[in-house]
Amino acid sequence: MNSFPMRTIRICAWAVVLWMSVTVAAQQTATTKIVSAANAFLATLDAKQRKSVMYAYDDETQRAKWSNFPTGFVPRGGISLRDMTPAQRKAAMTLVAATLSHRGLEKVEQIMEGDEVNKIQEAKNQGNRPQGGPPQGAQQGPPQDGQQGPPPGGRGGRPPFGGGGLSADLFGKDLYYISILGTPSAKTPWMLQFGGHHLALNITIAGDQGILTPTLTGAQPALYTLDGKTVRPLGQESDKGFALLQALDDTQKKQAVLSYKLADLVLGPGQDGKTIVPEGLKATAMNEKQKAMLLDVISEWAGIVHESAASARMAQLKADLNETWFSWSGPTTVTPGNNITAYYRIQGPHLVIEYAPQTLGGDASLHVHTMYRDPTNDYGRGLAKQ
Repeated sequence: MNSFPMRTIRICAWAVVLWMSVTVAAQQTATTKIVSAANAFLATLDAKQRKSVMYAYDDETQRAKWSNFPTGFVPRGGISLRDMTPAQRKAAMTLVAATLSHRGLEKVEQIMEGDEVNKIQEAKNQGNRPQGGPPQGAQQGPPQDGQQGPPPGGRGGRPPFGGGGLSADLFGKDLYYISILGTPSAKTPWMLQFGGHHLALNITIAGDQGILTPTLTGAQPALYTLDGKTVRPLGQESDKGFALLQALDDTQKKQAVLSYKLADLVLGPGQDGKTIVPEGLKATAMNEKQKAMLLDVISEWAGIVHESAASARMAQLKADLNETWFSWSGPTTVTPGNNITAYYRIQGPHLVIEYAPQTLGGDASLHVHTMYRDPTNDYGRGLAKQ
């Protein structure tokens, strides 16, 4: 008499077990693939190079050695793609690709390609400048407070130009550095760092977990043409953020749009451990469609890491949604096909996202900084509390 319900319960139980098994297997496969790629990369290096690349897992100095500035202004640890053989570069990028989703890798490659465009343009500009002077239109002297950010190692902004001008050698897709903190392992936590100008990936691998925070993605130019196609490395971040703002009604917009302007990242480089008070519009004041749009914006950052880790991260952030805030600072219009020139922030219990166009010294839509943090787990620090 009860056989049908019992059979149904057994089938459901087996379905759950099967789903969990498939999920764990996928996570183990991703972790195993990353560890294998890390060891394959290390095997291509000589003893001196390995020493340059490897750091202790708890090396706080190296953990914080990332920036939006070119590597000539803020030196990175590890070794650059430029200083590798073709085989080593291929192995390094295979490792980076293993830690990222397909879309995440595409963003990284577009940011790097944009820096190559920057290099070519800067080389042309150098030929048109008087000897010994800074680039045309560049700010001379230290950055001013509230405008371009602090000196190297601080929040962000433009690099300070000295009397010798800006060398095109500061830019290029081969000036990105890789380092490993700890020993690549499928069980013990370790970290991969990869970055350079407008890019800083800090990826902690801890068993089946892939922790991407803190990570900085930026772009200059944030819109360029390559092989006849228009490229916007952070175009989805711009478009989806603006679409969410437009989906709000007048009352919601009044809450979301801040009464003051922000010129750059608040929690950028050099701001580890600092906090900000949530403000703007809370997700509890959004309808279901707006909440779905908010999650879609968040996915542009959470989805950079490889798919199995991204899925777990999005589940966490979805659970936090009612405690998540959206705020906007700056223009509430945009030219179609271009990037927004406004700052926005998304903040929750385990999340801070900032999108910050650079408003001085040119077209703000062409120079963007973004920041992705988890105040409870940057650099995987929350793992020690579990």
